[in-house]
Formats: sequence, structure tokens, C-alpha cells
Amino acid sequence: MDVFFAYAPLIAAGAVFVVLVAGIVNMYRTNPKAASTSNRLMRWRVILQFVAVVLLMAGLWWRTQQGG
Repeated sequence: MDVFFAYAPLIAAGAVFVVLVAGIVNMYRTNPKAASTSNRLMRWRVILQFVAVVLLMAGLWWRTQQGG
């Protein structure tokens, strides 16, 4: 479980970064559907940020329960 809480927040943060960059790149496209796609990507970014914070807090809680 220690390995999970060591790497899961990093992976989640990486996913947030990828979606953020994809949303920004998509914003600059001239395609009319680009606005709705960027909006959907930014919603995913918020969801992934929530997951990353929950994993980080769960990992911190897990370490305090393990004694350090």
C-alpha cells in the first residue's frame, strides 16, 4: 500500500498536466468544435485534480496511521 500511495498521486498529477496541456492546445484551434472539446477537457481536469488531492490526502492519512 505504501508503494501505491507513493506513486498514485504522481500519476494523477501527470494526468492532470496532460489534460491541461491538451485543453490549452485545443483552445487555439480554429475548428468550431474545439470550444466544446476544450470545455470537456477542462471538466476532466477538474475531476482529475480532485482525484489527485484525494489520493494525496489519503496517502498522508495512511502514513500517519503507519507511524511515520
